[in-house]
Amino acid sequence: MAQLHTSTQGWPTRWDLLLRYRLIEVISLWEGRLTTNHLMRAFGIGRQQASKDINTYLAEHGQGNLEYDRHLKGYRPTPGFRPVFTRGLADEYLHMMHAREDLACSFESLAVRELNTEVLLPPARALKPEILRPILQACREGKRVEIRYASLSNPEPEYRVIQPHTVVHSGYRWHVRAWCEKSSEFRDFVLSRISEAPGITLPATHGADQDEAWNASVTLTLIPDPRLSRAQKAVIAGDYGMTDMQLSIPTRGALVSYVLQQLRVDSSPRERSPEAQQVVIKNRDEVARWLINSG
Repeated sequence: MAQLHTSTQGWPTRWDLLLRYRLIEVISLWEGRLTTNHLMRAFGIGRQQASKDINTYLAEHGQGNLEYDRHLKGYRPTPGFRPVFTRGLADEYLHMMHAREDLACSFESLAVRELNTEVLLPPARALKPEILRPILQACREGKRVEIRYASLSNPEPEYRVIQPHTVVHSGYRWHVRAWCEKSSEFRDFVLSRISEAPGITLPATHGADQDEAWNASVTLTLIPDPRLSRAQKAVIAGDYGMTDMQLSIPTRGALVSYVLQQLRVDSSPRERSPEAQQVVIKNRDEVARWLINSG
């Protein structure tokens, strides 16, 4: 049996334990409820082992971080929660969710990558657990939430009632897709612009199944900028892994603008040089209706 060794930080060096403890902290902090099922599904272990992992974490590493809530039928973070194996950043929740059940992205923080490689990540956006937790809960339970929200069109924070159904990370920032009772339409609300902990209220009347833009399947077709030379187009096609000089990207109608932002595809390509623009939208007329503004 493998022995449990500790590093100079007091961390167990067995990767499986590190990843389990990371999941314990991330799920409990950002979702507000941790159960043995989380560990069982993620690592393919039995309930007894999952329970042992949680108890060992609490006894040896995260004393006082979690408490059992009989109403939730799971553990929730205490007011004095202090992460041991994570940094308490929303990006860690993003990586874990993006990696799905295999938690592949969690290896990044274990310092196992080669020294001759480097990864540039966007700056971590300001997002507090007390903002994200009730939003996620409202999404799961189909509830309304009251928020105090500032936007570019209304920079002075104002109270709104929204009905959220999905939290999205666009690659640069977090937002929630929700029905806005003020504007009577589905919109995107940037989570870092919510200034107070949201208050969960009555059951929602609008969900994801009623969000046309969310349910619309859209395929973006990108091609090298026509202003480039034939040789330059071949280089760009190779960079983007194009087939027959075009790249097809399936997405949702509500996410078209975010995909274009990630790829730095300008909506007015003529205003940039072809070397800077590199790719343009071939089927612009088909996707134009989905280039909408956020809340």
